[in-house]
Amino acid sequence: MRVIDFKDAKCRHCYKCVRHCKVKAISVQSEQAHILKNHCINCGRCLEICPQNAKTFASDMERVKRYLKQGYKTIISIAPSYLGVLDFDSPGQVVDALHKLGFSEVRETAEGAAMVTDEYKKILREKKMTNIITTCCPSINDLVEKYYPDCVPLLAPVVSPMIAHGRYIKKLYGDDVKVVFLGPCIAKKQEAIGDERVIGAIDAILTFEELAIWLEEAGIQIATCQNMPVGNPDPKVNRIYPVSGGIIQSVVAEEDADTYHKVYVDGLANCMEMLESLQRGELDHCFIEANVCEGGCTKGPASARWNTSYVKAKVKIANAVSYNAVKDLPDMSTRELAKEFQDRHLTDAVPEEEEIEEILKSTGKYSAEDQLNCGACGYPTCRDKAVAVYQNKAELSMCMPYALTQAESMSNVVLDVTPNMIFIVDSNMRIIECNNKAQRFLGISREEAVQRFIFEFMEAGDIEETLRTKETIIHKKVEFKHENIIAEETTVYIENMDSVLVIFQDVTKEEKIKEKRYNLNAEMMEMAQKVIEKQMMVAQEIAGLLGETTAETKVTLTKLRDTILNEGAE
Repeated sequence: MRVIDFKDAKCRHCYKCVRHCKVKAISVQSEQAHILKNHCINCGRCLEICPQNAKTFASDMERVKRYLKQGYKTIISIAPSYLGVLDFDSPGQVVDALHKLGFSEVRETAEGAAMVTDEYKKILREKKMTNIITTCCPSINDLVEKYYPDCVPLLAPVVSPMIAHGRYIKKLYGDDVKVVFLGPCIAKKQEAIGDERVIGAIDAILTFEELAIWLEEAGIQIATCQNMPVGNPDPKVNRIYPVSGGIIQSVVAEEDADTYHKVYVDGLANCMEMLESLQRGELDHCFIEANVCEGGCTKGPASARWNTSYVKAKVKIANAVSYNAVKDLPDMSTRELAKEFQDRHLTDAVPEEEEIEEILKSTGKYSAEDQLNCGACGYPTCRDKAVAVYQNKAELSMCMPYALTQAESMSNVVLDVTPNMIFIVDSNMRIIECNNKAQRFLGISREEAVQRFIFEFMEAGDIEETLRTKETIIHKKVEFKHENIIAEETTVYIENMDSVLVIFQDVTKEEKIKEKRYNLNAEMMEMAQKVIEKQMMVAQEIAGLLGETTAETKVTLTKLRDTILNEGAE
């Protein structure tokens, strides 16, 4: 199951997601970003920072609606971070709103946190583990199993509060009840549905953002709801779990755990640093609360809709917490709350040095000096990017300096080889750019040209007109008599520069050919006219001769007729 991914149509190859993904679980193929499911720890950071809103998230909302429509007894387990994220006058209004949506009962996941707290206390008392890493954050669990397998034995063998709560609710109401978890975490989706070790405890996941959409569709406003109680006993200090250090506060509330140093670490980068420190053996007897989200679960990736500051959320949650340990815990055994973590480390293909060098050369990096290590592609160094290309996680075109160099190179080639003269003239009629052809026409270098005005070299009325009207002039014939050049002039206004692009296409040769052809045609027409006139004269002469002959014949024939007639009369 793929919990998160990106929409191809909206992904604009900015590589911001690659830059922010600490475990590089994003591949870019055909200029589109995609989540590498096996590499991903579902922290949701890429979705938070995507500027094009190209994210997709596998939603369970329709599944939950079907549960309610089909009449299943559906109980919702709400993460305690709701106290700091959602807007309400009293927490019970959220409970009433959820009842109005159709949920049979609303219970706090902090009830499951109390069970997990008790298991952590047992581990601390046993003192068998040199270091202990809490396992409430599924992203941290994935991070350790996939990327720091040496630290797997340091993970507390306990399920998360969500799983503990789901198992307890099903134990309480029966396996046919549907349990829905509501919280700010995307990784919970993968944990609940994608992890076979705990599958079945939770039937569906809803995020706070999805809840807001559903309430809006149903026309329910939390502010107008009644103050209804939750279905569970007060979980007391365990409501502080979403806040940084909250797990430690819950564990040590009434527990002597001085044998271990209490440490809480927030943020993926800090957690990775902590795990590397553990691998080097730099830490000893530490009870480490680890959370991939900075500030704890109060700022989970599915709570961004509210833009709640961490400090504000922390204060709201702290005000709703009773800092006492829970005395009467639900009847759940250590076996029911246990989870065995395992080495799931990834083995990506590693290129040889020659292969890395070949890839580097493909993007113009022939020496160490060519490796800028700018990080624009999302990878910290050019070598890291080359390795990613080898592993089909990245593309050569992702190198921004190389792409820019290529683009500039192509532009320069076009400008240098074009037979046209090209100028860019600013609103003061100063030349700010010109190509090689234009420089040869002016007879000066580019450095000198950009210090001069265009009207020093030619008639500039059309350029002034274009600056004034912002209208383009196309293919206007102009003549540079001193150079014996005829050109077609095109002037285009560049709005963002308040300048004019001027192109002179040399058509001297074409004009001379055209003139030669015109002269030839004129000469032929003159010759034809002379032939016609001569033919007319000949025709007239022939006509004249024919006329004289005809007249003589007529006279002769008339005389012959008269003679014959006279002879007959006699």
